[in-house]
Amino acid sequence: MHRVLMALMAAALAALAGGTALPAPADPLSVEEFERLVTGRTLYYGIRGRAYGAEQYLPGRRVLWSFLDDHCEEGRYYQDGQAICFVYDTLPEPQCWIFEAFEDGRIGARYVAPNGALAVIEVERAEEPLSCPGPEPSV
Repeated sequence: MHRVLMALMAAALAALAGGTALPAPADPLSVEEFERLVTGRTLYYGIRGRAYGAEQYLPGRRVLWSFLDDHCEEGRYYQDGQAICFVYDTLPEPQCWIFEAFEDGRIGARYVAPNGALAVIEVERAEEPLSCPGPEPSV
């Protein structure tokens, strides 16, 4: 399943990297709009034509994040100005993004940083939860 998903993401990202223009974004999403769009779903994100990671959005503004390495970080999100910020159990420093919904229904986000260089775009949306098998049992 994981390999099939990675292949689908690679194809979607290749299409984006191959010169496909990104759709025009709308205004930044409020936390309420974002919550309505993502709760109960898992979104897979790409950056510059490569797989970046996936986040499962749970009720109560809780999340599970993975860099697609079968390791997941639990966290939560909240609004701070125009940004939606995430804090994770192992990374309590807020990670803030400005999310936008594109006309084609996908979501994009820009990391709130002085250079604003990091931007991700949704390449896949699923109803299935992330694969989070946890640590390997010791032998």
